[in-house]
Amino acid sequence: MSKLASDTAMILAAGLGKRMRPLTVSQPKPLVRVAGKALIDHALDRLADAGIAQAVVNVHYLADALEAHVLARKSPRVSVSDERVQLLETGGGMLKALPQLPDPFFALNADNIWLDGPKSAFHDLSRRWDPEAMDALLLVVPHARAMNFAGSGDFHMDPMGRLSRRRPARIAPFIYTGIQLVSHRLLRDAPEGPFSTNLLWNRAMEEGRLYGISFTGLWFEVGTPQMIRPTEEALTGG
Repeated sequence: MSKLASDTAMILAAGLGKRMRPLTVSQPKPLVRVAGKALIDHALDRLADAGIAQAVVNVHYLADALEAHVLARKSPRVSVSDERVQLLETGGGMLKALPQLPDPFFALNADNIWLDGPKSAFHDLSRRWDPEAMDALLLVVPHARAMNFAGSGDFHMDPMGRLSRRRPARIAPFIYTGIQLVSHRLLRDAPEGPFSTNLLWNRAMEEGRLYGISFTGLWFEVGTPQMIRPTEEALTGG
C-alpha cells in the first residue's frame, strides 16, 4: 500500500449543526447516528482503516458530550482542540489546532460519510500530493458519485488538477467532499479569530496552488435529517 502523506488528521466538529435540527437541539451534530453509528465515528473508523494514527477534533457546541465520546476511542488516538470560548469556523479552527498538526495534515468534516473506491481516499490524496506545487489538495467528487446532493457544484478542474470556482449561472462538475490534505503554507499570515478556509483557498487559487483529485468512490451528503434514511439504505443495501 502506498505511503500516507501524514499520520494525522483534523476533524472539524465544532459547528452548531443548524441544518440538522431538531436532532441537534440536545446533541452535537457529530454524534447524530446514521446506520447505527455516530457520524464522527464513520470518519474516525475510515482514518483508522487507512492507518492514520492521530486525530485532532475541535469542539464548541455541546462540547462536553463530544469530547467524552471521542476521547474514549483507542484508534486513532484523539486529542481535542478546545473552542468552547469562541467558535472559530473552519479556517480559524485549523489555525488554532496547528501546533498539534504536522506538515502536511489531512482535514475533514465530522459529518462525512463515504465508501472508498479501489484505494482509500487518504491514500489517493497521498499519492497525488506534491508539496512543491500545492498548498492544499482537495478531494472532489463528480455529481454522479455524490449521493443526496442537489446543488450546482463547487469547482472546475483543469487538466493539471488546479481548481477554480464555479462560474456564475453555471454548473460546476465537481463537489468538495469535505476532505483535503493541507500544507502549513496554506495557513501562513492567516487572520486572527473566526474565518473560513475559503479565504485561504482563494489565495491559493490565485497563486495556482489549490489542486483537486476526483474521488473514485461514493460520497454522501448528510446535512439534514431528511438525508439520513437514504444514506442508511445505500450503506446497508436495504
